[in-house]
Amino acid sequence: MANLADRIEEYIRQILAGAEEGFILLQRGTLANIFSCAPSQINYVLDTRFTVERGFLVESRRGGGGYLRIMRLEINPDGLIQHAMRQLIGDSLSQERAYGLLERLYEEAILTLREREIMKAILAREGLGGIQPGQDIIRARLMKRMLTTLCREDLE
Repeated sequence: MANLADRIEEYIRQILAGAEEGFILLQRGTLANIFSCAPSQINYVLDTRFTVERGFLVESRRGGGGYLRIMRLEINPDGLIQHAMRQLIGDSLSQERAYGLLERLYEEAILTLREREIMKAILAREGLGGIQPGQDIIRARLMKRMLTTLCREDLE
């Protein structure tokens, strides 16, 4: 049986998949009641599995009338590289954020499983010589180069 975080994630994804507006509104307390858990566990799922790198935007308003607005961000294949580099990669990229972005690109069928795994191996801390000053800057540069190369039309 899947763990609690997996079940919460799947529940939210199912509701979002059926949303005609492209977003859903939920209440943290209601979700906590459905799954018999603390609201902090809902926060954990949102913070780790519904990130921008993974293709989601979460807006949270706390309080009695509070809500969670969860929106799926769509990738436009024509603007993929420009958007990914400008919005997600920037000048510095942690391993965790890099892996999240690679997972998103795989889920969107922009990367194959093999491409994703090769890129993860290249961007891993161990592949960059362990924890060193500047490795997040190097990782960002590598990611940009790999994505640019993968999306070049003349390679196909």
